[in-house]
Amino acid sequence: MKAFIFDLDGVIVDTVQYHYESWVKLASSLGFQLNPIIQEKLKGISRMASLDLVLAQGGITATPEQKVEYAKQKNDWYLESLSSVNDNVVLPGVKEFLISTKEAKLKMAIGSASKNAKTILAKTSIYKSFDTIKDGNDVKNSKPDPEVFLKAAKSLKVKPSEAVVFEDSEKGIIAAKAGGFMCVGIGSSDVLTDADIVMEDLTHISAEMIVRLLS
Repeated sequence: MKAFIFDLDGVIVDTVQYHYESWVKLASSLGFQLNPIIQEKLKGISRMASLDLVLAQGGITATPEQKVEYAKQKNDWYLESLSSVNDNVVLPGVKEFLISTKEAKLKMAIGSASKNAKTILAKTSIYKSFDTIKDGNDVKNSKPDPEVFLKAAKSLKVKPSEAVVFEDSEKGIIAAKAGGFMCVGIGSSDVLTDADIVMEDLTHISAEMIVRLLS
């Protein structure tokens, strides 16, 4: 075991509500109310894939040009909402877990579908914890394609078999397994059934414990 690769939202930070509120605002501007049931489906996928789900729920047909406009508007609202972001979005147990990972001499990376990963992390004290950050700006294919994890591993100079991915979404776990990585699910074991192991969050665990459980 040489490296840990983390998804961002739902694993390291919690900006899910910021995203969702921006989608709600977009839906409202298009004349319909977004059903909260869509929140789980929006996890771990790209902005344009999320937009397609939102438009489908509202029965909205849009041209490619309109989709680009809608996605930009949603992202503008999202970025505006991030003005108050600092360590308040870092999830419980994350800082301690990153320290234990560094002490275990494991490399660390972010592998996220978000195109704002660097922007968000730069507002926190954990930004420099990661050896590399790969996000939606670095890949052509979104999860469940493993591209973002493979690029993170390549940047760390490790093989997929030498790295563990931490994910909170079904699509992310599918991507990790497709790429040849072991995977720790963060969330509910009822949902993240394909993960090698599932933890509710990163509190009360250490990097050494994860390595031991997956060895």
